[in-house]
Amino acid sequence: MNSKSPFSSRRRFIQSSAALLAASTLPRWFVEQSRAETVTPARPPGANDKPSVALIGCGGMGRADARSAARFGNITALCDLDDARLNETRATYPQAAIFKDFRRVVERKDIDIVICGTVDHWHTLISLAAMKQGKDVYCEKPLTLTIDEGKHLVRGARETRRILQTGSQQRSDKNFRLACELVRNGRIGKLKEIDVWLPAGRKEGPFKTSPVPTGFDYETWQGPVIRTPYVKERTHGSFRYWWDYSGGTMTDWGAHHNDIALWALGLDRSGPVSVEGRPLVEMIPGGFSASSEYDVTYIYENGVVHRCRSTNFDDPSGGVKEKSGQRHGVKFIGSNGWIWVTRGAIQASDPDFLTQPLTGGALQRLYVSNDHMGNFFDCVRSRKHPICDAEVGHRSATVCHLGVIAIRLGRKLRWDPGTESFVGDRDANRWLSREMKRPWNYSSVI
Repeated sequence: MNSKSPFSSRRRFIQSSAALLAASTLPRWFVEQSRAETVTPARPPGANDKPSVALIGCGGMGRADARSAARFGNITALCDLDDARLNETRATYPQAAIFKDFRRVVERKDIDIVICGTVDHWHTLISLAAMKQGKDVYCEKPLTLTIDEGKHLVRGARETRRILQTGSQQRSDKNFRLACELVRNGRIGKLKEIDVWLPAGRKEGPFKTSPVPTGFDYETWQGPVIRTPYVKERTHGSFRYWWDYSGGTMTDWGAHHNDIALWALGLDRSGPVSVEGRPLVEMIPGGFSASSEYDVTYIYENGVVHRCRSTNFDDPSGGVKEKSGQRHGVKFIGSNGWIWVTRGAIQASDPDFLTQPLTGGALQRLYVSNDHMGNFFDCVRSRKHPICDAEVGHRSATVCHLGVIAIRLGRKLRWDPGTESFVGDRDANRWLSREMKRPWNYSSVI
């Protein structure tokens, strides 16, 4: 596994999205249509009436989200369990109040918006707590640790009528929207297959325990999940390679590319009807536990086959190769040809697929957003649904969780997207949720 982290590539994507869009070779018809269909943003707030924003989780993605949000609001509170990260972030926002307990943040009346940039296993409880206290939430992806958590978040957003935007930024990228809109409108004929490639995870270990660093509240960091002695590699930049806290690259990058697959299918509030998966390598005992290489196949009720595979850095089948060395993206295969899309690039078996405008009176036009954080703040003011609301984020995470469950069980599973449960499979349904460790539960956060 290459030492370059997928997370660093994702931060670069956010920071350079404007440059990518400006440098793109998107067809004129699509650019003009996007401009015409973009909802005029609400009046930008003045210096004295910007919403107050709290950042909970001051790691790399949290700081990137705060920089993006600072264009529209004032960063007035910072919260993290690691003093080093708090102090580093406070250097950028010296006027912000400092907290280590997220509950003290969300109960403040002077906070309007919460950005949740924490580790995955804290996303749900923090987002629920913030919405119950009347805050709108921008939560990083994957939105949840389990499928059951997603149901609670969707219900919470509906009951509180708060805005929740999932940090699936590819929804606000023109290349991905163009690909999905073309597929939805039959440009490649009848859609037959979707091939998703994700970066392979890390296969390292075994790891040794060590003393908890001074200023890091590891006990609270573990929160509702299993208690283990401190191992440096379990935390911060490598937490996602453990089943305890995440699902490896399947739930990390999968929350982006599998989300695009659902968007193109028009099933981003539904899901597949079956899933089958298998690990391709054995993990090292005492090391990272989330499968680093895998092959998962989903089937949808309309017969489309969606295959999601990991790719290593030398595998040419993974398509376009980023400067970071990663290969990943989505290929839509239809009866008349294919379209391939990844960050910063879109290709087709026939160039005319991309250049010829869509025509007709019954075309499916997709939600237009060219700035993911900007879309969130626009919706905070207008109270309209953001492009990746709680249910969309939940369904995208669900597809990834289904893949993880199939990989771990190693057999084919039938799924009912309506009831959000496995069909006739009590053992598989036990994987839909996890017991939270005391004192944490859905009602304990407030």
